[in-house]
Amino acid sequence: MYAVIKTGGKQYKVAAGEKIKVEQIAADVGQEIVIDQVLAVGNGAEIRIGTPLVSGATVKATVVAHGLHDKVRIFKMRRRKHYQKRQGHRQQFTELMIASING
Repeated sequence: MYAVIKTGGKQYKVAAGEKIKVEQIAADVGQEIVIDQVLAVGNGAEIRIGTPLVSGATVKATVVAHGLHDKVRIFKMRRRKHYQKRQGHRQQFTELMIASING
């Protein structure tokens, strides 16, 4: 069984037992959270697609860790104008372990 969930403005296809990294969620490590924004639920050949959400479907997950992604380096330059600008960014994430899919 799998589900397509929406969190942090992005969509993820998840199944029970998987670990995924999503945008940071305000929850403690070890805390169980319930994601109720489920866009689709599938089991083998059958699939239920929501309009926009599947009613009554939830995904239970446990927060495994919080962390930072790899640094993205930004470099801007205008040739012959003596302009160079360097920036960096490390996006925060929350790692989730999908426990079960109800729906």
